[in-house]
Amino acid sequence: MEQYDRLVLGADESGRSIGHPLRLANRHGLIAGATGTGKTVTLQRLAEQFSDAGVAVFAADIKGDLCGLAAAGTPSGKIAERIASMPWLNHRPRAYPVTLWDVQGVSGHPLRTTLTEMGPLLLGNLLELSDSQQAALFAAFKVADREALLLLDLKDLKALLNHLRTHPELLGEDAALLNGSSAQALLRRLATLEQQGAEALFGEPALELGDVLRPDADGHGRIHLLDASRLVHEAPKVYATFLLWLLAELFEQLPERGDADRPLLALFFDEAHLLFNDTPKALQDRLVQVVRLIRSKGVGVYFVTQSPSDLPDEILAQLGLRIQHGLRAYTVREQKALRAVADGFRSNPAFTSLDVLVDLGIGEALLGGLEDNGTPAMVQRVAIAPPQSRVGPLSDQERQAVVTASPLRAQYDKAVDRESAYEILMARASQASNEETRVRNVQSSAAGDALGDLAGRVLKSAVQQAANQLGRQLVRGLMGSLLGKKR
Repeated sequence: MEQYDRLVLGADESGRSIGHPLRLANRHGLIAGATGTGKTVTLQRLAEQFSDAGVAVFAADIKGDLCGLAAAGTPSGKIAERIASMPWLNHRPRAYPVTLWDVQGVSGHPLRTTLTEMGPLLLGNLLELSDSQQAALFAAFKVADREALLLLDLKDLKALLNHLRTHPELLGEDAALLNGSSAQALLRRLATLEQQGAEALFGEPALELGDVLRPDADGHGRIHLLDASRLVHEAPKVYATFLLWLLAELFEQLPERGDADRPLLALFFDEAHLLFNDTPKALQDRLVQVVRLIRSKGVGVYFVTQSPSDLPDEILAQLGLRIQHGLRAYTVREQKALRAVADGFRSNPAFTSLDVLVDLGIGEALLGGLEDNGTPAMVQRVAIAPPQSRVGPLSDQERQAVVTASPLRAQYDKAVDRESAYEILMARASQASNEETRVRNVQSSAAGDALGDLAGRVLKSAVQQAANQLGRQLVRGLMGSLLGKKR
């Protein structure tokens, strides 16, 4: 594998190659632009560059065509023309090491995590809970921790909530937070989540971050793609919450690296606005903090969306690389947003960013990166270099072949259901039921013995009385006979 110190993204108007320092790629980035302007191809080019440098990639495949990374490209038409205009490019069509994931386990390996790992804050966001319901969920998780009850899947949490409804004493001082009505409300929310097909997200084996970071045999970084083509439309909260969980897990588990020659991982969050829509402020603040700090752990986060205005200002302020494809401005509001985007770049005396933004063609972008010393570089108008892999999706047969050949197939494809809260609580309920039955039987048996005792005593007394009476009658009869004879 060749060694790289720059991510080569394309060429400026003079044909000179334009890139971004690899060692600064953990300073995060943005790929923005209107629909159909080439964001997906730019993402594909960046993913290839990271893989060539030995950096792992995790990305969401929203439209289903990013999986073309797993097949060699066949340049033709405008792509071939673009390649010919970049003689320095050394374009070599090739396939990249790709691992395919799917929450439902249909078009890739099943992608799972556990409720314990996700925690009550992210789960509450997924369930769209009120403040009081969120407090009730925290109380339930607190009991699970204290009682050593693993919450792996949804049936574990449902069993715990039902258990706490009948045993509120387990809540202790939190009893007021989780009463019968709040438990019922949480159970209804979980039922709604199951209807969205989110049940498949929770369970084991859960995703191991080490498997994401592990390089391919030849040293290339593996590219992990989550098939989100259905998920983002049918259950957008599930999609956003999983990405938030992944980011939080990386932050919690990875050690500090300091300055390094390259990142460990590049995360691409497509449809990035979903991460912030209707997200509680506490969670948004946490996300902003994690994005700010995770770069020191070797993770670069790249947001993909239509407009930079989809992201909070606190996030935009932390982005070292901005790739802005064409925007359209027809209304006053859109024109104002366009000016804000143009003002976000360091100006270039060769052109006016605002004018270029509405003039960019497909596969062209304004690029604002960082100089080697970390200061913002002047904005450049760039023609994005074509990917070496296929521009377009895999067929169903090709996708299945990638899944079959994956080194992770044996580890993740078969679900495991080990003992957790559900099994423990069902065993306790069964034991309590058996004990209740035993006590009832003992009491019934004792009552029967007492009754038998009484009956025996009554019978014995009756027999004795009958015998005494019979004896007296016999004596009277004998005496009568004797006396009669005497007379």
